[in-house]
Amino acid sequence: MMHSLIAKESRRQKTAESLQRQEPAVPQKEPVHSQPVSLPDDRQARITDRAYALYAERGYREGYALDDWLEAEREILGLECKA
Repeated sequence: MMHSLIAKESRRQKTAESLQRQEPAVPQKEPVHSQPVSLPDDRQARITDRAYALYAERGYREGYALDDWLEAEREILGLECKA
């Protein structure tokens, strides 16, 4: 009985040691086209504010969030391109 407990403990130690020796897995990089695009914080905040203003101008009607966001992007990014 004692021999089997010692043998089990020995196997556990060997397994633990072999796991520690393995190289850590290298994370796979996502393709560039699947990564989200992030705008600088200031620009994104300005777009968010303008999109909300457009939503308010529309009388807070639901269903136009994407339209408001895209219009806000055109306005904000268009202003920056002309400067």
